[in-house]
Amino acid sequence: MKYLIVGLGNIGPEYENTRHNIGFRVLDALAKASNLVFTDKRYGEICELKIKGRTLILLKPSTYMNLSGNAVRYWLQKENIPVENLLVIVDDLALPFGSLRLKPRGSDAGHNGLKHIQQILGSDNYARLRFGIGNDFSKGQQVNYVLGSFPEEQEKELPARLERAGEIIKSFCLAGIQLTMTQFNNK
Repeated sequence: MKYLIVGLGNIGPEYENTRHNIGFRVLDALAKASNLVFTDKRYGEICELKIKGRTLILLKPSTYMNLSGNAVRYWLQKENIPVENLLVIVDDLALPFGSLRLKPRGSDAGHNGLKHIQQILGSDNYARLRFGIGNDFSKGQQVNYVLGSFPEEQEKELPARLERAGEIIKSFCLAGIQLTMTQFNNK
């Protein structure tokens, strides 16, 4: 069984440690914990994680956030992965910093990456792992906040939250979305 695990972010060193790139950071942490290295492929960086007879294709799209759907569609088709086995990791302003919520489907909530994926797939019926980045910004400062770095105290807390996100991803692939939501959401 194959799964496509997509961490959303923007390519380039200027975006590397921004809140908007938390999807990339989740996958980097998961790959590092398994001694895996990403390689450049079409539409993104890829590595494969094998767990208990399952293959997780980890994808960090190189299309920029607002064209993420192109990479998702390409890799779903290339690897013959059904959309039920797609999980997209995304930053979320509506959740407090470090909160993690797995959802089986939902709106794009104004997120350009999710908006494009939904447009390309023609559906919002795919799982997403929402990683809370908080919303501590003044009116009109949302873009600067999202494209800003985490403050030092949050940066110190990130490793534990990234590890937890990795546990959720593995559980999604091994136990399914319903059991994983029951075990991890609101905790």
